[in-house]
Amino acid sequence: MKRNENKQAICFLALLLSGTALADSFTLSSADITHGEFMSKAQEYQGFGCEGGNLSPQLSWSGSPEGTEAFAITAYDPDAPTGSGWWHWQIINIPKNTTELPAGAGDLSKNLFPEGSVQISNDYGVTGFGGACPPQGHGVHRYQFTIHALSTTLELPENASGALTGYMINAHSLASSTIEALYKRD
Repeated sequence: MKRNENKQAICFLALLLSGTALADSFTLSSADITHGEFMSKAQEYQGFGCEGGNLSPQLSWSGSPEGTEAFAITAYDPDAPTGSGWWHWQIINIPKNTTELPAGAGDLSKNLFPEGSVQISNDYGVTGFGGACPPQGHGVHRYQFTIHALSTTLELPENASGALTGYMINAHSLASSTIEALYKRD
């Protein structure tokens, strides 16, 4: 009996590790932002005392896992002094055959986002991308741009909150990859 339990445990561990290896092949890259590096003023918000370009960065991804039915991208600042961080961007239901978003796709007026995708209202209260705008003198903030491979397209109520959207993304995420860029206002 003990041998059978050991075999089951080994099989389970192998399955778990193989899933992790598959998730490791799902990668996010960008021509505009780099992991661990400061973003340019182009990615700074325009408003709230900030005067940047409010341009969402170019993002591309590869290695999505089997079973991917859609993608979601989030941009989140865990260092915002709110008690809950700050959602800068959430775009869901990106078609499964899409592997890139051009710079500026977070601006609805430019119509650069894929047909069928849905942009959620950010914590500035604007639908689409809202750039970095940490409080002056608050130090360096981290901006986590994450691609999620989703097992299904998401059905959310109109005007869904960032928290609800994040919950649904995480509940249906097969794999994810993050670029954590930095920004600071002196």
